[in-house]
Amino acid sequence: MDLNHPSTQEPAKGKIGQYRWVICALLFFATTVNYVDRSVMGVLAPLLRDEIGWTDQEYGIISSAFTLAYAIGFLFAGWFIDRIGSRLGYSLYLGVWSIAAAAHALARSAFGFGLARFGLGIGESGNFPAAIKTVAEWFPQKERALATGIFNAGSNVGAILAPLLVPWLALNWGWQSAFLITGLAGMIWIVFWWPTYRRPAEHPRLSKTELAHIESDPPDPPAKIPWLRLIPLRQTWAFASGKFLTDAIWWFYLFWFPLFMYDRFGVSLSTIGLPMVTVYLLADVGSVTGGWLSGFLLKRNWSVNAARKTAMLVCALLILPVAMAPHVEGKWIAVFLIGIATAAHQGFSANIFTTTSDMFPRKAVGSVVGIGGFAGAMGGVFMNLGAGWLRQNTGSYEVMFVIAAVVYLVALLIIHLLVPKLEPAKLD
Repeated sequence: MDLNHPSTQEPAKGKIGQYRWVICALLFFATTVNYVDRSVMGVLAPLLRDEIGWTDQEYGIISSAFTLAYAIGFLFAGWFIDRIGSRLGYSLYLGVWSIAAAAHALARSAFGFGLARFGLGIGESGNFPAAIKTVAEWFPQKERALATGIFNAGSNVGAILAPLLVPWLALNWGWQSAFLITGLAGMIWIVFWWPTYRRPAEHPRLSKTELAHIESDPPDPPAKIPWLRLIPLRQTWAFASGKFLTDAIWWFYLFWFPLFMYDRFGVSLSTIGLPMVTVYLLADVGSVTGGWLSGFLLKRNWSVNAARKTAMLVCALLILPVAMAPHVEGKWIAVFLIGIATAAHQGFSANIFTTTSDMFPRKAVGSVVGIGGFAGAMGGVFMNLGAGWLRQNTGSYEVMFVIAAVVYLVALLIIHLLVPKLEPAKLD
């Protein structure tokens, strides 16, 4: 199928085309691959802990190698993608992370896995800057939260596919096959992305009415925005501080949930699939619902500030009960508490991501997302190191879950104090 062949018919007068959702679908699939690749280690962690012989503290360090590399890479990924564009930038980053993911199959020690995780972190750091920049280019403001929620749902689909696919591969063909097969799957995505993607104004498949819809917001200033000008801005710090606090919790769930279920409830590799699928199915619903909620409020003439922050507040309140997860007796009660928390996290995340395009012009979005991604991944570094130390020295997960419960309210408070009206950054 020739995805670049121009359409021979214009949409009926007044009808808006739907090609922008094709682009959104590609972002969804890229994010799915992204999360499959990063989730493999977490699914296999109980098995590898026994087979390789690492301690909980060493596992925390291995996980931190990924998040540290992700932080470093994220800091520059947005800057890089802003300059070379989403089409080439996305392809390069996805190729790097696919190779690094497959390279885990060669590791035989905690140090070897740490090196592979570091390479994976560098490659995967390009996904969200490229995706958020693409949404800013292809969607008007009123649709960006929904589009972000849809592609961000790919993270949950990837996290669902991993516990379904990885145990089967590991138990039938060895754990190395899980890294090889899932790692190289990303190359297939590039085959579709490269011929399909262009900027809206240059795309042969885009109708005039849909292009006008995409460009319906006031135009951005034509001048390029130097990266260093973004750092002192309150808007940048609001986004970055929110990401530092809340992303740390997502990293904790991603890397420690299988170990928590194994240590607390005896859930093994062969039975972890259904609990993980349940958690991330709920997270998937939360991602789309959180983006939809602020869009729904905007359509009812709420201000952008009120709509985004109200949606984030609802999500933050839904997360509070997760503090009880280590104390409940039934494993499924813990699964549902964590699943509701991940759903609300993803709803919160969809809205906090969208605030970048609310506060910054399109030319700066990738860089701002990169700065925030660096902060979020550094939060993950500290959370993984702390989780490993606490688990090794106290034998408990209680402190981590208390932090996971309250940190979203703290993040929203900081965001509100820094940008009370979610006002656009002054870059003149």
